[in-house]
Amino acid sequence: MNGLANHVLMVRPYFFKKNLQTASNNFYQSDTELNENKVNELAVKEFDMLVQSLEEVQIRVTVHQDNKTPDTPDSIFPNNWLSFHNNHQIILYPMFAPNRRKERLNNVFDTLKNNGINVKILLDLTKHEDEGKFLEGTGSMVLDRINKKAYSSLSKRTNKELVMNFCKKMDYEPVIFSAFQTVSNRRENIYHTNVMMSLGDNFAVVGLNSIDNLSERNLVIENLKNDNKEIIELSENQLDNFVGNMILLHNGNEPILLMSSNAFYSLTLFQKKKLSTYARIKHSPLNLIEKLGGGSARCMLAEIF
Repeated sequence: MNGLANHVLMVRPYFFKKNLQTASNNFYQSDTELNENKVNELAVKEFDMLVQSLEEVQIRVTVHQDNKTPDTPDSIFPNNWLSFHNNHQIILYPMFAPNRRKERLNNVFDTLKNNGINVKILLDLTKHEDEGKFLEGTGSMVLDRINKKAYSSLSKRTNKELVMNFCKKMDYEPVIFSAFQTVSNRRENIYHTNVMMSLGDNFAVVGLNSIDNLSERNLVIENLKNDNKEIIELSENQLDNFVGNMILLHNGNEPILLMSSNAFYSLTLFQKKKLSTYARIKHSPLNLIEKLGGGSARCMLAEIF
């Protein structure tokens, strides 16, 4: 297995809306004046356009259609409750919001099986929900699968003990820090690591200024540089536009860097040129999903290995 996927799982929402259970610590979520039916119609349209964008660049997409019950407003973000590893082995994760725990459904595995993917559970961490300890998959941990490092920004959704547990089981090195955003003139924890950084094989986009502790910031820089990754710094405004939530894939011929259109247009010309030397950039509009869901392109994909 190399570090890049050419196949992803996506969950098409049945009824997407702002999840009030996650809004308490996801400060990227906001409100809309649109009614719920219009919100869902637009979100599904954005979802379908993203699937089409991936298929246009020969990334294989397995789409699972969400159902009416249970009510799962964030089902569109499957990377938080499972991650794929060698030979279709999966890890299941403990989720902060009770209604997000309902996303872990066997019918998702049935969809995978119908597409020739028989999953086997490698590690099940969901019991930690009863202890109030959470680790939300590749939202909580940005995985460098080549160098076997897990970059993790601690928050209410990312428990240090569980990061260490994952790293011990998977033989990864933890790179642990805290990242913040400014909310009403206060520094608040960024809810997921994958909002403030994304890794490529030879580059890293990262909001270094969100890491207030200088020794922690230097730890991240040192690890990235030791692995020969060029660091492309992001501003707080760019994090607000989900530039940190891009993902590098590979279609078998070339690397594909996927992001939202908001993210793409927030990049400077210099950053676009830099990133274009590493991959073909593909972007798709996700305005409503970002606004209400507080997540973007990377959150919507679970890479299949």
